[in-house]
Amino acid sequence: MNTMVSQLFRIALRGMYVIFALMMVMAAPAQVTQGKPLSRVQARSRAQALGVLGRDLFHDARLSASGHMACSSCHDDAHAFAPANNLPVQYGGPDMHRQGHRAVPSLMYLQDVPQFAEHFFDSEDEADESPDNGPTGGLTWDGRVDTARGQGEIPLLSPYEMANTSRRAVLRRALAAGYGPRLDALALIPADDRFGLIVEALATYQQEPGLFYPYTSKYDAVLAGRARLSPQEAWGRDLFERVDKGNCASCHVSQTGHDGTPPQFTDYGLIALGVPRNYAIGLNANPAYFDLGLCGPDRTDLSDHPEYCGLFRTPSLRNVATRHVFFHNGVIHSLRQAVAFYVLRDVRPQMWYPTGPDGRVRIYDDLPVRFHPNINMDPPFGPRPGNQPALSDDEIDAVVAFLGTLTDGYVRPMGDMAIKR
Repeated sequence: MNTMVSQLFRIALRGMYVIFALMMVMAAPAQVTQGKPLSRVQARSRAQALGVLGRDLFHDARLSASGHMACSSCHDDAHAFAPANNLPVQYGGPDMHRQGHRAVPSLMYLQDVPQFAEHFFDSEDEADESPDNGPTGGLTWDGRVDTARGQGEIPLLSPYEMANTSRRAVLRRALAAGYGPRLDALALIPADDRFGLIVEALATYQQEPGLFYPYTSKYDAVLAGRARLSPQEAWGRDLFERVDKGNCASCHVSQTGHDGTPPQFTDYGLIALGVPRNYAIGLNANPAYFDLGLCGPDRTDLSDHPEYCGLFRTPSLRNVATRHVFFHNGVIHSLRQAVAFYVLRDVRPQMWYPTGPDGRVRIYDDLPVRFHPNINMDPPFGPRPGNQPALSDDEIDAVVAFLGTLTDGYVRPMGDMAIKR
């Protein structure tokens, strides 16, 4: 009973908060509707109301053509804002029967992703001659949008997701769902684009730190001196970082930033890994079809750059242990298998790729042969002395154990003593 009362109390408070935020926004209509700059209080209240509106829109299936798909259908709150199921790609569209062609990524820890650039130099010192890291940044698997607003627009209009045929169709569904007065209250000028307000609200909601970048994992507690890694986890971190072993940290940066910011476990780069073709994706039944990442089909502005074909964004490994599928096509279905792929891709290719009629293993079968030179060969990939993998089975298990410490929501076990500084 006490739990139920506390839940009802929180719901009531949330409702009062929504009303208060909207009243603050509506309190100075002359200033707002005339396009004048908002005061600090008004701007803060508007941002709060946008976030609450964004939360409601994010979970509302009425914005979709089918009436059965919301943003949260694929980005589940309880699964690090990623899918709750183990499907390699998700279904949507007007009848919920259209299959997507890429695995749905998490929406967490995107707040610091830089804008996409073909040439990226990881230094703030103009005199520093850092190497060109190549294509870096941007959101989605191919980095084709740079803002949460741009990203939020994609599923609303995608024919195999929420399947609205136009921005006007999105707005029409939002108004039918009763969001009109809240959108009007948030408009800065009478002619403000109401569709723009919808995606702005969704983007604002995704800037809520406690939800989308809380930094509450065990590893964060370790960095703060409030927990210790187990021996296996500590061994896994060492293997993760060692260049001669996992070399994972070369892309999934594990060290605290120079300014003290927690590690993001990504360098934001785009890379070709040569993952196996996933025949569970309907489009892959056509042998002439390939998802080339930066080269298309979703991204079209770099289709004339063959050196970018097969490159996909390096995601953060935070909360990776909560995922059910891995890589851009969802072909791998366990974290251990994903780590093993890095270690065994080139020394045990028969484990990952099909064998042709001639008995040869068809390596990198999800990328045309002419683009195979784009595939990353940095350790642990590539040929190995004696054809021995960089990590043993026990070492793979240790890396997986370490990756488990990156899951948010860590609570120190009862009886554990605080770490003495």
